[in-house]
Amino acid sequence: MAPPFVTKANQPPRSKEHTMQYAMLICGDEDAWTDLTPAGEEEVMKEIYAWYEKWQPSGKIADGGVELQPKHTAKTIRRGTDGAPVVTDGPYVELKEVIGSIVMLECDSIDEAVRIASEWPSSGGMNTIEVRPVMVRE
Repeated sequence: MAPPFVTKANQPPRSKEHTMQYAMLICGDEDAWTDLTPAGEEEVMKEIYAWYEKWQPSGKIADGGVELQPKHTAKTIRRGTDGAPVVTDGPYVELKEVIGSIVMLECDSIDEAVRIASEWPSSGGMNTIEVRPVMVRE
């Protein structure tokens, strides 16, 4: 099954007058994902592709998003007491639940974005979805 790529070419035309973008932050237990068997991972990916196949034709997916590498690959930059950047390995905070993916939605309201995000598969450790409006600066 091919990944569901979202491009402007395969989106229906939408009026931007009354829509807003929302970031869908897909969070969960990274260990639950890495503990999946190859067959288990394939099943979860089928669920995810089905979600994209449902919502992509409606134009509600503004950007197919990104899947993030595991948290141990992260670098965190903080300012030291002298103002110089200090780089450390790993995420900013050690948490069991981390952001694993981000998908951008284009919806008429946050309630619509929440309704769409609530259908995201909850298997593979992905048990929390945060929906947040995207800041627009004019």
